[in-house]
Amino acid sequence: MSEQQRADARRNYARVLAVAEQEVATHGAGASLEQIARIAKVGSATVRRHFPTRHALLEAVSRKRIEVLCDRAHDLTGTGDSRTALLDWLTDVVTYCVHARGLAVALTYDAAGSDPVHGNSCSAALEEAGNPLLRSAIEDGAVAQGVTVADLIAVIVGIALATEHHPDPVSRAKQLFELSVAGVSPHSQPAALGRGLSSASDPFRE
Repeated sequence: MSEQQRADARRNYARVLAVAEQEVATHGAGASLEQIARIAKVGSATVRRHFPTRHALLEAVSRKRIEVLCDRAHDLTGTGDSRTALLDWLTDVVTYCVHARGLAVALTYDAAGSDPVHGNSCSAALEEAGNPLLRSAIEDGAVAQGVTVADLIAVIVGIALATEHHPDPVSRAKQLFELSVAGVSPHSQPAALGRGLSSASDPFRE
């Protein structure tokens, strides 16, 4: 491939990705690949060459947001109360999942199975970034042994699905996540996420 061809390929990739980001923001994870190609003024084959599967395209669209969440996890690790740090980060994940309009769900639950070429790199990156936060909280006795970041993200994705059509999905999702953290016992002490929920009847404590 000549230098000119490589430059054209880079421009096409950037154009397709920019259009995909706009289309996914408007239409969610089911955005039409053909429509993306038309708006980007490239052929469908060009889109497929850069993004062999829909999953690969969604991962590329999501990558910047995932990187922000990973950086946030790294910044919170080792700072202050381990439980508060974990909940602060999970609250950010809740907000992302709700705003992503089905993107997080599509990446977490790929109906076609794991992409043999690209894998589920976004989910893997989130789990890797969140593991130190969770490990610290478990070591401090703030989270039960055996809980994984994948477990927590699965709960969050379920909440995102349940609130997708709510008039105020972000607030509702945070309410439901707070409920999942505090538990349903009448002895639970409701409190804002990230400011330390009561340990009484709290599933985040053993």
